[in-house]
Amino acid sequence: MTATSNYLPVRADWLASGAEAALEPDMPIVDAHHHFYDRPGWTYLLDEYLQDAQSGHDITASVFMQGLSHYRTSGPQELRPVGETEYVSGVTKSLQAGRPQVAKGIVGYADLRRGAAVRDVLEAHLQGGQGRFRGVRHLVTWDADPTLVNPLSAGPRGLLLDRDYRAGVAQLDALGLSYDAWLFFPQLPELFDLAKAYPNMPVIINHCGGIVRIASYEDRRKEVFDRWSRSMRELAQLPNVYVKVGGLGMRINGFDFENGERPPSSVQLVEAWKPWMQTCIETFGTGRCMFESNFPVDKGSYPYSNGWNAFKRLTAQATPDERAELFRGTVSKVYRLG
Repeated sequence: MTATSNYLPVRADWLASGAEAALEPDMPIVDAHHHFYDRPGWTYLLDEYLQDAQSGHDITASVFMQGLSHYRTSGPQELRPVGETEYVSGVTKSLQAGRPQVAKGIVGYADLRRGAAVRDVLEAHLQGGQGRFRGVRHLVTWDADPTLVNPLSAGPRGLLLDRDYRAGVAQLDALGLSYDAWLFFPQLPELFDLAKAYPNMPVIINHCGGIVRIASYEDRRKEVFDRWSRSMRELAQLPNVYVKVGGLGMRINGFDFENGERPPSSVQLVEAWKPWMQTCIETFGTGRCMFESNFPVDKGSYPYSNGWNAFKRLTAQATPDERAELFRGTVSKVYRLG
């Protein structure tokens, strides 16, 4: 399977056929997770993100998440990912005085398997981020079913437990940086072990904890939910662990939104997502949950406006303070956005 086939195609006409007007357009939002991609056949950079972010919701700021683009093309191999941080901080610098402050926080990539030697790479990221670099995401997705794993993000089995990898994570902790975790739900117990070892380091679970409901998991959906929810409850015992609520528009989630004649409405999204997202929010509390767009990855399943409308519908019964945490407070606290 190629890397491209792991992503749902973005179909502009299909998305436009079901795009909704923004509900509660004056609610300030900080998008906790989006990418820029510059890959063969797929470009999604600042202009594309601004077009989505300015489609009706009040996106005041965002956190950029590493996307394997714009690496340095020369110099030491381990330092090449710093190019992405330099690129993002450069193209968004002029926006920091306005609205939206795109990439107000930047999360990059460094090979944590290098152990203590990764310190130089992290320091280069801090310099390249011009004061906005906040942490690292090292993709660790692994499963016994090889059809599930994107070759761009595949990790070896048990990486979170590896001694050298832990030595690299320790450098994040020492520098006051955070760790973003993208993994599949069967790996959550390993993340618990890692997060427990670094109680002062913010650990942010991406995309509701790596829900997989296709391939070898397709016929075991109740088992998946039970196993996932048990692991999430265990992780919630650790006060340094946070959850990004979103990212459920991917192929591996098995909701099949892409197969509709029109994109799903926000009401349909809530119906599909509620058991998962409500469990995250009830288990971790609003002070440790944050909403994310995960664009452009989730753009294969629904328009940007519909996704945020769904989050607003999902939280309609929450208090104003709880909604403030979910839509902007938690992400601003965790990534130190000020």
